[in-house]
Amino acid sequence: MNGKVVVVTGTSSGFGRLTALELARRGHTVVATMRDVEGRNGQVRSELIEAAKAEGRVLQVLEMDVADEASVNAAIDHVIKQHGRIDALINNAGTMFVGVTEAYTVADIERQFAVNFFGAARADRAVLPHMRAAGSGLLVHVTSLMGRLIFPFFGVYSASKFALEALAESYRYELSSFGVDSVIVEPGAFPSNLLPSSPEPSDEGVLASYGAVAAIPGQIKDSSSQANDSSNPPRPQLVADAIARLVEATERRPLRTVVMPEGMDLGVERLNEAATSVQNDMLGAFGMSSMI
Repeated sequence: MNGKVVVVTGTSSGFGRLTALELARRGHTVVATMRDVEGRNGQVRSELIEAAKAEGRVLQVLEMDVADEASVNAAIDHVIKQHGRIDALINNAGTMFVGVTEAYTVADIERQFAVNFFGAARADRAVLPHMRAAGSGLLVHVTSLMGRLIFPFFGVYSASKFALEALAESYRYELSSFGVDSVIVEPGAFPSNLLPSSPEPSDEGVLASYGAVAAIPGQIKDSSSQANDSSNPPRPQLVADAIARLVEATERRPLRTVVMPEGMDLGVERLNEAATSVQNDMLGAFGMSSMI
């Protein structure tokens, strides 16, 4: 098959599923990864393969739990042995914790970071030696508008995405001389199963002490399915399309790509432009302009 060898994490649903199918549609060799492909996600795996086959494309589904370093390393090693290279890694796997921030215990927060931040860090570290040796490669980090802006009750989720933004941007500079690119995709408020499936905070005592405020996260979850305009529903396919364009880009890619539902502007682009100016000035002051 022509095209690039692309590994996509978190493909059981949402942006990951759409991205895997879009890349396969465009003729790339896609390795779609997810947890528990022989168990809970067995049916999802079959449906994803069949969806690609219906369009005359081949898509491989591979077991990978980004919260388990051995699982990540085994999956990447398998792809390298089978295909000889990995041209792009799409770090999409994620979960969303929405609730009273204080009521999430440190163990809760570690579980959020295990997927959203350390999951990407594990996958990056697994592929980077191969990319640096090849002198080319692309890391795509799917964060969120909440990796730049703060919404009440999304503090733990936002913290994990802010951290991922920092990691991705550091890689952008440090890997520039190796021919490896690191970029960020910041999706807006698209419908997904992340919000409804958010786990409750573990510290019930703290939760009770917040009184009526503790009910607000539940109200956010309940209203999320009704917040979109039914006459012009947001299209999460826009995120998959944006990722595919980054994979196929032949010139220097932008560090950040904001993807919002049509007609929505929360100022993330303006924030990114201002931050970029300050960041570039800082790097220039320390003689690091060549890394930009």
